[in-house]
Amino acid sequence: MAIGLVALPRPARAERVTTRDALDRLEEILEMRQEDGLLDPGDVVPTILVSARPRYEESKGWYATRVLTTLTRAFGSGSVRACEACMRPRLRAEDGRLEQTTGPVSLDEIVRLDDRYRGAAARAKSAVWIDETQSGVSIRVADLRSGRVSFAQNVDPSLLEYRGSARTFRLSAELERRTRGESLTHAFFDAAIYPGQHISIEWADQWGESNSNLSGFVLGMFDPVLGVGGSYHRILQTLHISVGGELMLSIPTAIASSQTDEDVELIDPLLTGVFVMRLPFGHSNYGALLTASTNGEVGIGISLLNTSLIPVLP
Repeated sequence: MAIGLVALPRPARAERVTTRDALDRLEEILEMRQEDGLLDPGDVVPTILVSARPRYEESKGWYATRVLTTLTRAFGSGSVRACEACMRPRLRAEDGRLEQTTGPVSLDEIVRLDDRYRGAAARAKSAVWIDETQSGVSIRVADLRSGRVSFAQNVDPSLLEYRGSARTFRLSAELERRTRGESLTHAFFDAAIYPGQHISIEWADQWGESNSNLSGFVLGMFDPVLGVGGSYHRILQTLHISVGGELMLSIPTAIASSQTDEDVELIDPLLTGVFVMRLPFGHSNYGALLTASTNGEVGIGISLLNTSLIPVLP
């Protein structure tokens, strides 16, 4: 006897930890947006929560309460009110006609419901929608007087989408600056470790009509042992490779030479020139490094193409 197996669809499991962590991040974001002036409390509160819709069945018992807690912490006690009627089918009798409305509530309806139920409290200035998504929560804040969207964002626990949007914005701003021919300031950390050693920290301005030039100040170690000087690099169109050099003054040799009238070469010659080539890895902040110095040292390693000396931090 043949037995048939039927695969039944499984109910979606609520990512409770994901949602709770996303609401924690949302609270932090709302506080930061108030501090930087993008969400002025004078224009936002009192605010009315129009929608707190859970995505998963398992979230229904706690999601709306957790959203209200998040908003109350962010905007202050007494600044948030919940519109229960906005989240349910609306029934209205007017001019002998009975009308039932379902689906998204309009701004005019929100204002009308707020006027009907708020009592002696001040009229709400904004409306908030915070709904659960697969990766976290989504928020939208709209001004009830003008309909203007004051704030809108998808929030996940690790803020991956937020960081990606911020990175895209920075890239667009950088492209605009390059188009205008304005200089950009960078910090590079170069570490060539095999077979020769050369470590340097460089601060450089990117300039020129096409922003293809880099020039600045460099602090080097190992080759020479300790040196300071200047640098110049040219960014090529091919793979955005930068080719240039550094000219450094050996600090130990310079100090020793200042103590005597004779030419002294202490550990290193007084001046050391270093050829430097950097090859970026895609769109990351890392690149391959090749160095060759007038001291006969050649090394390969890695370059951190980042304005932060700790590139693993956001």
